[in-house]
Order: sequence, then structure tokens, then C-alpha cells
Amino acid sequence: MNLPHRVRVMDVGPRDGLQNEKQPVPAAIKVELVHRLQMAGLKEIEVTSFVSPKWVPQMADNAEVMAGIHREAGVRYSVLTPNLQGFEAALKTQPDEIVVFGAASEAFSQKNINCSIAESMERFAPVVKAAREAGITVRGAMSCTVGCPYEGDIAPERVSYLAGLMKGIGVQRVDVADTIGVATPRKVQAAMEATLKHFALNDVCGHFHDTYGQALANTLAALQMGVWNFQSSVAGLGGCPYAKGATGNVATEDVVYMMHGMGIDTGIDLDKLIEAGVFISEALGRSPNSLVSRAVLNKRAA
Repeated sequence: MNLPHRVRVMDVGPRDGLQNEKQPVPAAIKVELVHRLQMAGLKEIEVTSFVSPKWVPQMADNAEVMAGIHREAGVRYSVLTPNLQGFEAALKTQPDEIVVFGAASEAFSQKNINCSIAESMERFAPVVKAAREAGITVRGAMSCTVGCPYEGDIAPERVSYLAGLMKGIGVQRVDVADTIGVATPRKVQAAMEATLKHFALNDVCGHFHDTYGQALANTLAALQMGVWNFQSSVAGLGGCPYAKGATGNVATEDVVYMMHGMGIDTGIDLDKLIEAGVFISEALGRSPNSLVSRAVLNKRAA
């Protein structure tokens, strides 16, 4: 197989992973998690979001978390910004990248942000413009690129439509996300093919959830296409609040273990990554949702 020799893994645990926690997670814990991730070799970390605390209370400490991080050269720190107000607040914390979002499903867009896909991109256009003028990179998170909890299967044409709209407003790179974890390898490849009509291979990232245990298979399917950017969440943190039973993002530990086993360089120290996963899991009062981490912990206990 003509696979990439290296991949870049972004950990979204501090933001996408922790935002769904029911109990407050102290800012100091979030900052320590970011520090442990960068110590493990992660070069891209999604730190927080500048969303109204009314909607996402776990991210109310966004400025405190950003201020608490000891930044390392060569690490990109990204934040999600839903509107200009959020962007202006985020700008004060000097993120390297902001994230805007849109769904490939009209029903999901209406349920999630009360507007159509096209309207959502119109809303984000001034945010993208402001970020680009400030010299900040803009990434677009494309949700429901394979399946939707309201519409079911999503046609690749809908993915292409969304990717084209994002390209049109100035988004520089995009995530192809299987938000509810229903994808299988060929469907992932179809979504990727649709996205690649608008974005270069280097600017496309895979983001897979493991609801049906397909995330690593879907990662391999994307690798076979030459995709080398992936998102995952330490300890398998997170999930989709709109999909009952969704088990969350694929664990970074499992993705890295697979990559290393295939001879693909990640630049990540797996042992340190596992320790980061154990740290945040213990802080949350549970075991890591990572097969690799559980196997290591069981071996230590034996």
C-alpha cells in the first residue's frame, strides 16, 4: 500500500473531549492536560472554544486556560469561535488557529444552529475574514459528512457542497468528521473524495468517532488515499450529544499505536501520551476509553 511515511495528529481532547462533561473540570486540570500532550510530542492541540457559557458551560474558563498554557515553539494551539463576538474574545488570547464549523446535513444545521448550511457559511464569512486579516489560520470543521441522526446517510454531493462553501469564504483547511460514528471505510473515502474537489490533500483532515468500532478502519481507509492529517482525543474523551450511545472520538493512544505499528512516524511518545490519558481519566474519575491504555494498565497490574 502507498501509505504516508508520517502523519500529523491533532488532539482535540481539551476542547471537543471535555466540552460534554457534566461536572465542571477545573482550568488547572485542562492546562495540565495540554502541557502533558505537548510533552508527549503533539504539535497541534485544540484547546478550548469561545462559545457562550450558557450553551457550553465547560468552556467558560476559555481565557483562563489559554493564559495558563506555557506555549512551546512549533505547537499550534487552536480554538473554536462561533461568531465575531467569540472571535474578538479569542483574539485577546492569541490563538494560532480558529475553527468555524458547518454540517453537511441541512437537518443537523437547523437543529444545531437554527439555520441552513448556506446561511451558516454567510454567518461565518466575517469571522473568517477577520481572522485572516489578523494573520490567524482558519480551519473548517465539517460535521455529519457520512451520516446524520436526523437524515440518515449523507450523500458525497452534500459534502462537496459544504466544502465548496467553506473554500469560498476563505477557510484554509478542513476536517472531514464522522460526527456520530456510523461511517465505514468506503463511505469515508467517498466523503474524502468529495472534499478533495475543493481542498488540497495536505489541507484535509480525518476526524472519526468510534460508536460502531469503525474509527481505526476508517483511519486506514483515509491513509490509503494519502490523507496524513488526523484528529483524535486523548483517552477517547468526548462524543456527540445528538447521538444516543455514541462512544466518542477515537482515542489518540489507539491511533498512534496503529501508526507506529505500521511504521508511520507521528513524532509522538506513546508512553507519555498514555500517561496523559491516565491523568485526565483519573481527574474525571474513570478509566481511559482507549484499548491501548487499558492493555498497558492491565499489564502493569498483573
